[in-house]
Amino acid sequence: MRCPYCQDFESRVVDSRSSEDGTTIRRRRECNACKRRFTTYERVEERPLVVIKKNGNSEQFDRDKIFSGIMRACEKRPVKFEDIENVVAQIERELRDNYDREVSSVAVGEKVMDKLQALDEVAYVRFASVYRQFGDLNSFIKT
Repeated sequence: MRCPYCQDFESRVVDSRSSEDGTTIRRRRECNACKRRFTTYERVEERPLVVIKKNGNSEQFDRDKIFSGIMRACEKRPVKFEDIENVVAQIERELRDNYDREVSSVAVGEKVMDKLQALDEVAYVRFASVYRQFGDLNSFIKT
């Protein structure tokens, strides 16, 4: 594994831990050259999952888009970073388990809203107001 600090290829694993859901291994490494430590994550390479957008376009599933959307919704809220990571992992796992190769962006958005509602109601309202593109309070209340 290449060191992000000095670019040397030799490092040793100092600590390994499995994630709660067992899909990821977190490794602390120490570079043999500069002795600095860094973290890597190991995950099984999944089959590609394609998201079909509302306009018919398709793009490869990107868990980072879900992560950044949830992070934005949870700004200045008492939500732990670990909880957000766990929610993103749950969403990805459920999508991969329930959809073979393609999933609609609507299904992804609904799954995110379901998980956010259980995590933090204010974050849910923030996400829903952007996702559903509410123009005013009345259209939000109707839903």
